Amino acid sequence: MPASPKSAPRRRCFRTLKDFNHLKNAVWGVTTRNREQNFAMNLLMDPEVDFVTLTGTAGSGKTLMALASGLTQVLDDRRYTEIIMTRATVSVGEDIGFLPGTEEEKMGPWMGALDDNLEFLAKGDGGNAGEWGRAATNELIRSRIKIKSMNFMRGRTFMNKYVIIDEAQNLTPKQMKTLITRAGPGTKIICMGNLAQIDTPYLTEGSSGLTYAVDKFKGWPHSGHITLARGERSRLADFASEVL
Repeated sequence: MPASPKSAPRRRCFRTLKDFNHLKNAVWGVTTRNREQNFAMNLLMDPEVDFVTLTGTAGSGKTLMALASGLTQVLDDRRYTEIIMTRATVSVGEDIGFLPGTEEEKMGPWMGALDDNLEFLAKGDGGNAGEWGRAATNELIRSRIKIKSMNFMRGRTFMNKYVIIDEAQNLTPKQMKTLITRAGPGTKIICMGNLAQIDTPYLTEGSSGLTYAVDKFKGWPHSGHITLARGERSRLADFASEVL
């Protein structure tokens, strides 16, 4: 008599991962510092994975790893044409037209984390090239990164793009669906956030769009989720995360 579906053995597939802890496998000069970061980098660099979610405390390396892997796959591997970066602002869904400048300039006040990480990545790639070399590297990096506001995403389709959604814990499930369904052929989306830092009113860890996405994509073979357990910013930041 055949076994019932409930009693059938569950199968697991194990894969050999690349060791990004080693300097020879550095991604845009960045090496991973712990097991979870290594798992995350494998997902970020895998062309068969279209959707990656990363959660973790401040300083766990989410933005740095996403940018480093994006730059490598855009500039070195030519897998994607450019990096599209957006984030949930505190006033997500509200008009940003009162700020002066272009769409990218209006997003500037919320993109401090991007600037910090780009400064680190540009330094690492052109560290021995002198001032002109560093300026050229920085210009090349910025030419392949576009900053977009979520307010103008509806109706768009991104083809062959590497899309980074930062502060995704502040999105509602409906906003998350709107963003993910913008993906066209050859596009990869990375959603990052810290569920302990939800700023949007009426959203909780359970109702956040980031939680919703992690749950709905669970089991899909072209997606992956990693919770980064440890901060790697500094001993001060690590201690503050624990006690404050």
